[in-house]
Amino acid sequence: MFNPMDFNARELMARDRVTEALCNGSPSLSKVLEKTRAPLLEFVQADSVALCLMRVGPSFDFRWHVPGPPIPILEEYAGVVEHDFLRAPILARPGVPICDTQLLSRGEYERTLIYQRSLELEPCLEHILAVLLPIRPGLVGALAFYRHERSPFSSQSITALSSLTRHMAGTLGTCHDYHDLTARTQVLQESYQRKDSAFLVLEPPTHEVSRSSHATALLERWFTPSDFHASGLPRVLKEQLDALIRMDADSRVGKNLWVINHPDGYRTCRFVELPAGDGPRQWALLLSELPHSIPLPLDMQRALTPRELDIARGVLRNWSNGQIADELNISGQTVKAHVRNLFDKLGVDGRADFLYQAAHLNRPV
Repeated sequence: MFNPMDFNARELMARDRVTEALCNGSPSLSKVLEKTRAPLLEFVQADSVALCLMRVGPSFDFRWHVPGPPIPILEEYAGVVEHDFLRAPILARPGVPICDTQLLSRGEYERTLIYQRSLELEPCLEHILAVLLPIRPGLVGALAFYRHERSPFSSQSITALSSLTRHMAGTLGTCHDYHDLTARTQVLQESYQRKDSAFLVLEPPTHEVSRSSHATALLERWFTPSDFHASGLPRVLKEQLDALIRMDADSRVGKNLWVINHPDGYRTCRFVELPAGDGPRQWALLLSELPHSIPLPLDMQRALTPRELDIARGVLRNWSNGQIADELNISGQTVKAHVRNLFDKLGVDGRADFLYQAAHLNRPV
């Protein structure tokens, strides 16, 4: 959780540069990393940074992205991955930064293959700080910071990184979505071909740039004529969009999805700020209708424990924590803890986002 009192003025300025680059940058992962590299290193007080995208489904796969000068040991990571002492701890605690000094003594660290090999290849990884960023079920990012001099990461560096993890995870998710959009025109394909999905592109405050073929019919089914603003957008969606535009980067996290429970199913709108171009900033509103009975996708099942699977199925039935507790004969606090853990594992912001992501994974592309 971000607390401005944890940082001095110089650190806050560096953090603002990071969040600005994350929220208003390109949807290209490589460009985001290049743009955030310098302020990130200043804010976390590190010498280099790298991101490892990992698929943790049936078969483990990874790819390193290194902005700035290369880090040779990462180019042969496949040969040392089984000796990566940080991998299991960060996988077990998504969103929690962990550094070498929390796990090993200096002597133990210097005997690791990671350290020994980096000493041979240079630059030497004298200290490592890493955090796991959930992106989508089965896909995570490991963000690693390195110091090349023998000066351990401080608690302030850990606090700094903790304050950015949700921003980083959200940006990685956006980059992943746009990669899919570019490669397969996923969102547009669904919106044009399905009567239960649509999109609008707006240029705030009121100018509509475009809408897909089913958008008008979908909105007229969802709302009565008196629900619409003079701009042609339903008031409830316009109010949420206006609020998002006014928010700073920290306040927006987890608030870009509108969901209402209707007898016919869930009605959702995801607000996506489009990459900055030469003209005014634009937003896409992605509209979908989801059935009440949503099966738990296989990719999500693989990431959860048996008890978390029971809890997840209850959430997909739109049960409250109390109803889930009664059904499973456990306490409400236990349900609350399980819900928080499974949301962290799956990289979702809450119940609404969980429903949206589960329905999205169940749809063929």
